[in-house]
Amino acid sequence: MEVDDEWEFSAEELDFLEREALQQIAQRHSKPFSDSPSYKVEALPQGSRTLPLSVAPAPKGSLGDFSKEQVPKLSVKFFLHTSGNIAAKFTYDPVLVSAFRKIPKATWNAKERLWTFPVPFLSSAEKVLSEISGYNVEIENLHPLVQRAIASASAAPDLRARWCKAIAMTTCFRDVWPVLILTPSSLRLHWAAMIQQWLNIPPSEIVVVLSQLGGSNRSGFTIVSSNTKRNIHLDGLFNIISYDVVLKLQNILMSSNFKIVIADESHFLKNAQAKRTAATLPIIKKAQYALLLSGTPALSRPIELFKQLEALYPDVYKNVHEYGNRYCKGGVFGIYQGASNHEELHNLMKATMMIRRLKKDVLAQLPVKRRQQVFLDVAEKDMKQINALFRELEVVKGKIKACKSEEEVQSLKFTEKNLINKIYTDSAEAKIPAVLDYLETVIEAGCKFLIFAHHQPMLDAIHKLFLKKKVHCIRIDGGTPPASRQALVTEFQEKDDVKAAVLSMKAGGVGLTLTAASTVIFAELSWTPGDLIQAEDRAHRIGQVSSVNVYYLLANDTVDDIVWDVVRSKLENLGQVLDGHENSLEVSSSQIRSSPAKQKTLDSFLKRCNNVDDSEHQQKLKYRKL
Repeated sequence: MEVDDEWEFSAEELDFLEREALQQIAQRHSKPFSDSPSYKVEALPQGSRTLPLSVAPAPKGSLGDFSKEQVPKLSVKFFLHTSGNIAAKFTYDPVLVSAFRKIPKATWNAKERLWTFPVPFLSSAEKVLSEISGYNVEIENLHPLVQRAIASASAAPDLRARWCKAIAMTTCFRDVWPVLILTPSSLRLHWAAMIQQWLNIPPSEIVVVLSQLGGSNRSGFTIVSSNTKRNIHLDGLFNIISYDVVLKLQNILMSSNFKIVIADESHFLKNAQAKRTAATLPIIKKAQYALLLSGTPALSRPIELFKQLEALYPDVYKNVHEYGNRYCKGGVFGIYQGASNHEELHNLMKATMMIRRLKKDVLAQLPVKRRQQVFLDVAEKDMKQINALFRELEVVKGKIKACKSEEEVQSLKFTEKNLINKIYTDSAEAKIPAVLDYLETVIEAGCKFLIFAHHQPMLDAIHKLFLKKKVHCIRIDGGTPPASRQALVTEFQEKDDVKAAVLSMKAGGVGLTLTAASTVIFAELSWTPGDLIQAEDRAHRIGQVSSVNVYYLLANDTVDDIVWDVVRSKLENLGQVLDGHENSLEVSSSQIRSSPAKQKTLDSFLKRCNNVDDSEHQQKLKYRKL
């Protein structure tokens, strides 16, 4: 049976009719018919369609005529949609539906039950709504910061449509070369090598500023020392310097008039009080084209984005209090340390400046990454000092709750912070014997792996164990010269007998490709979730062909109890801001997390790592029961 088009109503029309019918049924059931109110009759303004008349209660003392005080109100809320369009939310009303149909390119989103329209038509929408007669239309408009950001982005050229890799993008603007590249010190020579490889630029036209001139320069780059007393000439087609020397070279950089600036790992600018941030921002702001690169633009909380946003749009993000009050409320550690309005900030950045590409979007074939917690058994004698510090911490917390003076509270919080830092350091030393015991089992499995730590005593102890066991390894930490790091990476990637990479989370957790390993182990945690994610991804990146297994070595009743919860909470907030959804530090659903006694063996780990059958595995396996 065919249905007449005249009776095919839209989703919003059917929704309205259903609401009206339910209201009338409810009214008839709640009151006797004789007491029913008088009604006014309105025809729905639906263009050429013929629809049933809508019946609505008339105001008391009237047959449909409203006094000035009784002008009906309609409320509309505008907000930035994840698509980059403006979305409108309101309680269904045929008058508003009719008005929105007059807005250019406005469409009904049936799934989300919203009207959306392109950003340039916001003023048209406001005008259409203001012209509705007989109603008082109240509009909850976009926040002023959002409106300014949208206006600035609309006036600037949209480079997102021309997006490609950073090095390739610079070729789109050859007429405004030379290019300045700001990067962490460990990645300067890596950038130089990639530029030469992909753009076929003569190595002499690639200037790299180093603090030390040691090491070979077989590639033929123009190496300049930042420690020289002579004037430095940044006259290459590509000029690469680290954030650490920007302050020293600020006058030269500002006078050089670079029109293209690339800031790699731009989260290095997250600290507004840091001297390198204050020195770097004017250079980026002055550039005609600026590109900020980071897989983790904020490592802990939304306030860390502010300086990067200011660098790109200084006229919009010039008031930290406006930004902080809108997006950084709710923290317990000080002003603007929290997170608020996650969805709006995510949509705003996505619509105006952020090109966010997740691995699942661009590397569909990349194997999965699995996380597991491994609970270590720390000896009682090693726990005595930590237990004493925890008891002291509880006393300080009790005093903070009891005191009434703000000055005293601040003093006690300073003491509390120092105690936590002391627990953090002592926990690392207490865990060393258990970590080494675990690593002996990993060594016997014979696979390649990365081991990350933070404190020098932990790194030294791990490295000493490998030397003792005659395990060939590389080590990269803050003391490793930048010129040597790429050679160490190549050695790990290409030599089968190099089984382990001992890495500090700061120096070895950024910019390196170590895909020869598919096992990543953390001897310690970091307070900053971005450090952990970036370190994991040294193995989980392009070139990886195996599933990556990540093991977090935790010890109960140490600082690990505190840090794990902190990083998970921070990561959830950042996931909502950057990716539009929560991105918690999830461990394998099958992982037993409650206590060391419940984790029987390392058998499952060794099976994956060694990739041998059960019979061979049982012969080689050495494990301890926990």
